[in-house]
Amino acid sequence: MTLQSPWISLIALALMVLAVAGGAATRHRWPEHHANRETIELLQTTVMLLATFAAIVLGLLINSAKSDFDGIENDTRSFASSLVQLDYGLEELGPTAAPIRQDLARYTAAAIAEVWREESPPPGDYYPHLLPTHTPGVGANTPVLGQMLEQVSGELDAFTPPSPNLARRQLSVQRLMNTAIAERWKIVSASMGTLSTPFFAMLVFWMLVIYLCFGFSAPLNHINAMALFLSALALTSALFVIIDLYTPFSGLFAISSDPMRSALDEMLRQPGGVPPALTPQACAQFARACGN
Repeated sequence: MTLQSPWISLIALALMVLAVAGGAATRHRWPEHHANRETIELLQTTVMLLATFAAIVLGLLINSAKSDFDGIENDTRSFASSLVQLDYGLEELGPTAAPIRQDLARYTAAAIAEVWREESPPPGDYYPHLLPTHTPGVGANTPVLGQMLEQVSGELDAFTPPSPNLARRQLSVQRLMNTAIAERWKIVSASMGTLSTPFFAMLVFWMLVIYLCFGFSAPLNHINAMALFLSALALTSALFVIIDLYTPFSGLFAISSDPMRSALDEMLRQPGGVPPALTPQACAQFARACGN
């Protein structure tokens, strides 16, 4: 399920406010003999029970979402480092490996532009500018980026070293290539993780029951209304954080693109690392638009 955290949080806040209002309206229609001390104590006990469950679940969800977010962030840094090491290894293979290095730089620039679409793309017309998809980070363009990296791997496998020493170095570079591909798929699979719809809906349902009971048990004066609204706002902000952390490459809490941009800058700084502009024929293989 793809959740847009601001809208889901605002809907949850509105539902909580309506639950309080509905409870208060129902309270005024109760017969007097129902509004006794035993009834109020039962409602308070119910609220305490549900509030305890909701607090535990919220804490677990926040901890899980933050742990997954930190894991993807560390994997992204590791992937950027692997790309730089791979570029260094390709440089050691000599000038004849320059086209492979240039394709690696093209992939890196295209990945930055695709994954961090809310930021400015890397300048230049040497890489394909992929059409936007509905999901930042993971979407219809993910296989295209994978094909670009696999193309670099295929070029490396087909590369013929001019000397035995470089042949041994090629084996080392191929291991770096395999590591980079594995790390990329680790990031892709991890960023596909989504929040369970039934689980999230059950949590919101518990909150609605809690605020409905608040409306039943307390007179809705200005002080109580303000306290209930602020508490509902705090809870929905926690929901916002949870949902936003499950979209690690977009939103308020987004993984920084700095490691990948630093890796690209390092590639382009090396001699022969700047790729030439893509021709329309070369761009056509990606079935996407090229240029700025």
